[in-house]
Amino acid sequence: MRTVAVERTYLTLPSPDAFRPGAAPRASAQLRALAPDDLAGWRALYATVGAPWHWHDRDAWPDAQLAKYLAQATVRVWAVDLLPDTAGEPGDAHAATKATPSTRDVGMLELCHHADGSVEIVYLGLVHAVHGRGLGAWLLGEAVQRALAWGATRVWLHTCTLDGPAALPNYRARGFVVERTETYEAELTD
Repeated sequence: MRTVAVERTYLTLPSPDAFRPGAAPRASAQLRALAPDDLAGWRALYATVGAPWHWHDRDAWPDAQLAKYLAQATVRVWAVDLLPDTAGEPGDAHAATKATPSTRDVGMLELCHHADGSVEIVYLGLVHAVHGRGLGAWLLGEAVQRALAWGATRVWLHTCTLDGPAALPNYRARGFVVERTETYEAELTD
């Protein structure tokens, strides 16, 4: 084990109009809602997507605690599925319906609606194999759209220096602004 200093950065979207979508991704993906009682699915996503970024906050949660958390009406979770190249002619309005997931569980999105009306982007991440395709900006856009559709009075998140190097620049490029930072120590097993 080694101890490292970590800087956590809290960001907020000042207003819905402040959001700046990224360029169209170079891959097609879709979100698939995870059933609140799918503990195994949630744990697999959390481990697969979060392992490189040291997501371990909930590793020790027993099933009963995780089940209680995920069952709340204020929590929503989606898996990201990569779609194959879409069949059909350019402009084919039905082309997207012909596509089927070819790679499941390449990312994760978790939102939490708080009592103050804000929606927190709790977890947002992609597996390394799909990095560099513009899906991070797409996933953040999906998160913001879903948060606003859910009635968010404010959309916020936090990232840290253990996250991927593109995370903070992506959030800032999409219009999120830094509210505050804090430093803490973390023990890493690798």
